[in-house]
Amino acid sequence: MPTLQANGLEVAYSVEGAGPPVVMLHGASSSAREDWSAQLPSFRKAFRVYLPDARGHGGTRWDASRGFSTDLLVADLAAFVDALGLTTFHLVGFSLGAMTALTYATRHADRLRTLLIAGIDTEREPRSSVARHLMDAERIASEEPAWAAQLDRRHGPVQGPGAWRVLMAAIAHDIVTQALLTPAELRQVRVPTLLAYGDRDVFAPLPHVVALYRQLPDARLLVAPDCDHQVMVSRPGLFNDAAAAFYRETEAVARARASGDGSLTVSTIRGGSRAPIPKEARP
Repeated sequence: MPTLQANGLEVAYSVEGAGPPVVMLHGASSSAREDWSAQLPSFRKAFRVYLPDARGHGGTRWDASRGFSTDLLVADLAAFVDALGLTTFHLVGFSLGAMTALTYATRHADRLRTLLIAGIDTEREPRSSVARHLMDAERIASEEPAWAAQLDRRHGPVQGPGAWRVLMAAIAHDIVTQALLTPAELRQVRVPTLLAYGDRDVFAPLPHVVALYRQLPDARLLVAPDCDHQVMVSRPGLFNDAAAAFYRETEAVARARASGDGSLTVSTIRGGSRAPIPKEARP
């Protein structure tokens, strides 16, 4: 797995395919290749896909006890794309990676051709309570030993045996304490955006998701029925079809943004219209 220096880290990443660049960010405790394995066969046909491991995850060595926060992850992403020489790019994120992607978009919307995020909520609860429970290392070790073993296999070779315990605690602490994105910040995300969620996501209740959708200037919303947090894993066909339609719909805008017009959105081309909220997503 190649690495590059970014923000004081040796970021481990893989790259596949050819075409416009897309960076795909994984969720907490996972890795990009694992989270996006069901998307890679189609994405690499249309894009040059970059799959970095977040700090403290997989091959990107970092002791999470030294600090772990959304701001650090956003700075890592900024340095990573700069090191690759990506002036503009498509950005995809799930859960932890989605919060990184959305926060990056509030600060650097002009760098993005499109944004696709899944499984994140901008409210404090229930994310904090769910994270404290699910990411408790002692609970995982006693109640979910198979997952504990998987976490050790995933992170241990580079991070060290048992490093996942420190990582999980650091992630949960960040979720509890991180500054919440404000409506004013969300309105800065003038980027064609697809939100993708399962209707049974314990981290992101549907009313919160609809509220987020309404605050983003150029968003459309996919709600997968009878689906949990990992929408792209649990409903890959639906997710992939929605992503393909999204990229077709926004292709002209993405090309214009790549050429330097970072102000363009689909809604500006359509004279201010935006995609309707799907019936199943209405509160």
